[in-house]
Amino acid sequence: MTTKTSETGQNELDDLQSRSLVSAERTLETEIAGLSALRAALKDSLAKPFADTVRLIKESKGRVVVSGIGKSGHIGTKLAASLASTGTPAFFVHASEASHGDLGMIMENDVVIALSWSGETQELAGIVAYARRFKVPLVAVTSRLDSTLGRAADVVLNLPKVTEACPHGLAPTTSALAQLAMGDALAVALLESRDFSAQDFRVFHPGGKLGASLTNARDIMHKGETLPLVNSSTPMREGIVLMTQKGFGALGVTDETGNLVGIITDGDLRRHISSDFLDLPASEIMTAGPKTIRSDMMAAAILELLNSSSITSVFVVEEQKPVGIVHLHDLLRIGAA
Repeated sequence: MTTKTSETGQNELDDLQSRSLVSAERTLETEIAGLSALRAALKDSLAKPFADTVRLIKESKGRVVVSGIGKSGHIGTKLAASLASTGTPAFFVHASEASHGDLGMIMENDVVIALSWSGETQELAGIVAYARRFKVPLVAVTSRLDSTLGRAADVVLNLPKVTEACPHGLAPTTSALAQLAMGDALAVALLESRDFSAQDFRVFHPGGKLGASLTNARDIMHKGETLPLVNSSTPMREGIVLMTQKGFGALGVTDETGNLVGIITDGDLRRHISSDFLDLPASEIMTAGPKTIRSDMMAAAILELLNSSSITSVFVVEEQKPVGIVHLHDLLRIGAA
């Protein structure tokens, strides 16, 4: 009896897993179709409105004010955050709160982006009326060009009709994803139009692992007297002492002009150990043409290089001259690894 109950329970679990996976696949396929429709629209009816929106925001002397309610409000919050973190000053105003004092946050030089799938969201009436009264540019993100919001806007990003992944066609799923994707497309287009660099990005993301990953080599490298460097003719009895003192597990080798020509690691020492090892010059022990980095390389890229090359330290060079060294521990110290 216990066995039958156990088998029944397992069959129910297997059936649930099977149905869940089928549902998930159907959801993803439906949403992929929605994104494909959006991409097609960007090559057609959305092309000019999208370009107009980018131009309008880029030429604005103020901020981007994003508003919406419900799922559109959640997407709007994310859009405002993405814009603000990529060089376009922006903030979110809740549609309901706007009519209770928050309209005072909107200035005449701003651009308002209002999100409403139906275009008939009653709560947006206050912010739309305010934008029209004070001639604040209004961009509508909706699926109905002829809606109240669509008719009131200066520019309409008229999203294509899509099938919701919800089997009842009620819960915003594909439609929310389309709004999200449109917001990301706007943020990235504006980022690129402003030549917003990784260093600019770092200014707005100084904290956490992301901020650490955007740190430059020059900010964390060891330099000057701390560098483990020897001339190519230096005997290894001196080289080993210096290598031990510096503690990087590596020794840079330079030629008579000061250019970095090689590196000596623990592996090189083991491969060349012999009775006359200590008398050999560094040039005979070193690995020529070592991997190097620039002083402006970001920590994330340095970490990838160290991992892919199975090394723990790398020299920073400028015009072939070693100016610093970065160790894996330096990346761990700042939280980039």
